[in-house]
Amino acid sequence: MLTVMSVFGVEPFRIGGTETFARELSLQLDQAGWQSVLCFQSEPPAEVRRFLDLANVKFEILPDSPHQSWKALKDFVRSLRRHRPEIVHLHFTGFLGLYPWLARLSSVKKIFFTDHTSRPAGYIAQRAPFWKRILARTINAPLTRVICVSRYGYQCLTALDLLPAERCELVYNAVDLSRVHFDLERAADFRRRHDIPPDRTVVLQVSWIIPEKGIPDLLKAAEMVVARNQNVQIVFAGEGAYRDQYTKEAESAGLGDHVTWTGLVEDPFGEGVYEAADIVCQVSNWEEVFGWMIAEGMSYGKPIVATRVGGIPELVTDCESGYLVERGDTAQMAERILALAADRHLRRKMGQAGRLTAETHFDLRKNVARLIDLYGLAEI
Repeated sequence: MLTVMSVFGVEPFRIGGTETFARELSLQLDQAGWQSVLCFQSEPPAEVRRFLDLANVKFEILPDSPHQSWKALKDFVRSLRRHRPEIVHLHFTGFLGLYPWLARLSSVKKIFFTDHTSRPAGYIAQRAPFWKRILARTINAPLTRVICVSRYGYQCLTALDLLPAERCELVYNAVDLSRVHFDLERAADFRRRHDIPPDRTVVLQVSWIIPEKGIPDLLKAAEMVVARNQNVQIVFAGEGAYRDQYTKEAESAGLGDHVTWTGLVEDPFGEGVYEAADIVCQVSNWEEVFGWMIAEGMSYGKPIVATRVGGIPELVTDCESGYLVERGDTAQMAERILALAADRHLRRKMGQAGRLTAETHFDLRKNVARLIDLYGLAEI
């Protein structure tokens, strides 16, 4: 059977954007009569494996794939020999490395790379020095296409001139809209499990609990919000190295039971995270290349408060589907949250606009179909 081998340099510990993409890709490949080999850093947990385990799917474990260690390279070649794919697609493995050449030397016909890279705060893309351009073009000569997940990502990559612009394509990250269901009981159950009073307005951020995601800024904004509206609950859904530190900071700030830390949520769609929310935030400090959780919140018809960084303005239209605020402007964050918390009609209006944007631009089924068109399966 003809095969696409997708290498994801991540651990599939939850049903998130990467995992839903992998499933939709496998579904559409199955419809075309192709096999899908999914390579992750570790074995998927039982629930995730059940979600991904379709009739045409095979799994491979490549433990150190992002670092391209000697062992990772050998494991990659073994997987190529085992499955003999016609197409290899690399994700989260680094833009420069030996995988493209190893794939080409193993007779892989087409090789794709998706650039999921967020940039540091204030990043400005500039043309790389001549020697870097020559080196990068030599290393990546076997690449058929580089997929950019936002216009911002496309502009950053093409500005560096590390690869001819005609080999870069924009295909947005997207959301599986078929999994979006509005279940009031599931929303109520989420609130009960996390001791959130049923009458509170829930302000949700789903993200890693790290500084780059703007957690300290949202906590400062929360102080101002709660001082003026005691009926607001800030919910952080996610895990990360800074969780204990930020929990203590929230307690020291007197936020008490107005902040909830859920820890890792294995399936945000299945566990009612977005259904329980009234407002969704993503107040990142770094230049987010996309904003998957923003697209997810919009698919549930939730208004967004987000920072004007990276690719986020491609998702959120200011004053229409939500509010864009400047990086680190905690006072403006608080004002926007308070305005939405006080106006149910405004929340509904902005949420409807966001849902329309998600349907138009961030529908996973359509965007994966676009990617498969780029694969050119009929040409192989």
